Amino acid sequence: MAIPAPLAASGGSRCRRAAAPLVLLAITLAIPLGGCSFDLGSWGSDSEKPKPVAQTPTDDISARSVSDAQGYTTRGQVLAKSGKTEEALADFDRALALDPYNAQALYGRGLIYQGEKQHQQAIEDFTAANGLTPQSAEPLVGRATSYLAIDKTKEAAADLDEAVQADPNSAPAWAARGLAYERLGDKAKAAASYSRAIAIRPRDEAARSGLARVGG
Repeated sequence: MAIPAPLAASGGSRCRRAAAPLVLLAITLAIPLGGCSFDLGSWGSDSEKPKPVAQTPTDDISARSVSDAQGYTTRGQVLAKSGKTEEALADFDRALALDPYNAQALYGRGLIYQGEKQHQQAIEDFTAANGLTPQSAEPLVGRATSYLAIDKTKEAAADLDEAVQADPNSAPAWAARGLAYERLGDKAKAAASYSRAIAIRPRDEAARSGLARVGG
């Protein structure tokens, strides 16, 4: 699930702060934050390697700037997956300075902010990424996860309704939707959502636990 935004060197301190991260993030995005790992799914390939990036002026978005921004984004994704979140954040920031419309960099930075419980910043980045990629479920699921974390459950449910329409085969979106509707007291919608998540990803323990809670 590779996505937009800025990310650089002593990932240790932030990694430690994220070691007791959001359970919601792990549930909805399947990211094992305890180890500060990153799974960007369809937005990027695990086989991608960091690319050297040349410094360029930032006064306009030229073809070279966009190319360099993508290089920083790719490297940021690799660093984030390796748990080097500070380095990754610096690279995502560099990418966005060169190309403010880089949705992958925005999404990646949003995930890091979310892992550090900086939910307002995360919501802003996910919102920007969603505006650039309105047919993608990932930014919506990311934003909904932060909404859930700050008790904006109705907003989360609305995002997740949209996310499952954008990608009906997204198990994280269905599992998060189940949680949102469970909190809203709609057991029927919660059970249906958890069941859909399990049908797509049978070993989804969070969805199975949720389904048991709502009596599905």
